[in-house]
Amino acid sequence: MPKAFVHGNPETSAIWRYLIAALHERGISDTVTLSPPGFGAPTPPGWDATQVAYRDWLVGQLEDLGGNVDLVGHDWGAGHTFGVLAERPDLLRSWAADCAGLCHPDYVWHDAAQAWQTPELGEEMVASMVGGPRGERAEVFESFGMPADVAADVAAGLDEETGRCVLALYRSAAQPALADLGQRLRTTDRRPGLVFMATEDHYAGTAGQAAEVAAWLGAPVVTLENLGHWWMFAGADQAADALITHWENA
Repeated sequence: MPKAFVHGNPETSAIWRYLIAALHERGISDTVTLSPPGFGAPTPPGWDATQVAYRDWLVGQLEDLGGNVDLVGHDWGAGHTFGVLAERPDLLRSWAADCAGLCHPDYVWHDAAQAWQTPELGEEMVASMVGGPRGERAEVFESFGMPADVAADVAAGLDEETGRCVLALYRSAAQPALADLGQRLRTTDRRPGLVFMATEDHYAGTAGQAAEVAAWLGAPVVTLENLGHWWMFAGADQAADALITHWENA
């Protein structure tokens, strides 16, 4: 049963390095990382980079793995995970994700996302994010809490096509798009789930919103105290233990 990890924005699969190493130390070796087009992987011809396109891309990846997948999503990878859960739950044996508050009807996009959704301002922001010397980009990611080795790999993976995908994805997901996804999740066929909630992650709504979405889905919440958006670094051991217990009970 493959254990697939999918990341978000602005990231590459390098963000899973520490967590996957912790899992390998615990005897879990059937792991695979899935890189969304534009975020560490090339985009196919005509790629429109919308929320639906990424969901369908992930559906295809899970079909290629043969289904029965234990899926783990972070950031927009969590958003894609929720999209699959609403559309093709039959492909999943289990799922785990952070950012559950994204799917709450009262969720308001964070400031950076609202800027990306704004014409001209969004273009200026992504040009700044993907431009400039690679070392300077890496330093920015380090300041956000990424280890130096991961920050360097993520910085190397960003380019103008990443920026185009960021704008298209966030603009396609302007509300009520995620609220509509949340409504679909309330009636989806349940699969064993797990919600990670990092107490210092301020991008994905409130703790109350995340807890409410988790309750809709019948998923327990793992609270990661004093950890932020990139909890999978300092929290690698705690997350690995939680995932192993989750998979054993699925």
